[in-house]
Amino acid sequence: MPAPRKYPDELRERAVREVRSRGRPIAHVARDLGIHKEALRSWVRQAEADAGERDDRLTSSELEELKQLRKENAELRRANEILKAASVFFAQEIDRPRTRPSR
Repeated sequence: MPAPRKYPDELRERAVREVRSRGRPIAHVARDLGIHKEALRSWVRQAEADAGERDDRLTSSELEELKQLRKENAELRRANEILKAASVFFAQEIDRPRTRPSR
């Protein structure tokens, strides 16, 4: 479960809007709203990436897809390890000589 966000989404959106639409400096908006300026800088950069204005960052949808693919990859790796262990176990069972019960 992800950690709770420190700042509400509405505050994030408002702060980014202040910087992008009004052209106010990030440091001033951050100080006025009580936000750490580097957090706001990161939000603005992400908003720019989502709007297609930056190509040095993944968009939010790409980040979400990457997160999901990494999770799926980890699950598949675990399943693969289990299947490898099972195949080794069953190969040993097949190679083991059968003994007949004595009468």
